[in-house]
Amino acid sequence: MLEPTDIEKKSLEAHVELCAERYNALNEKLYNLDNKINSVATMVKEVKDTVSKMAEKGNDRLVSWGIGIIGFLSAAIIGLIVHSISK
Repeated sequence: MLEPTDIEKKSLEAHVELCAERYNALNEKLYNLDNKINSVATMVKEVKDTVSKMAEKGNDRLVSWGIGIIGFLSAAIIGLIVHSISK
């Protein structure tokens, strides 16, 4: 906390003016901090959304691969059955 200056100790008007300046400076710092926090919150939300989309794409990719593998194995089994029946 700032200590009062000698002029503040002698003059109430000077004290009031300096306090007003300090208050305005503090208010400006809080405003800037609020803006930075909001900016960080926005970035965190964007990162979260991006990660969610990437996870969905990964899941879709796994399902596609699974369907492809099952289809290939089914075709191979049917081919083997048809081949063994035709002999």
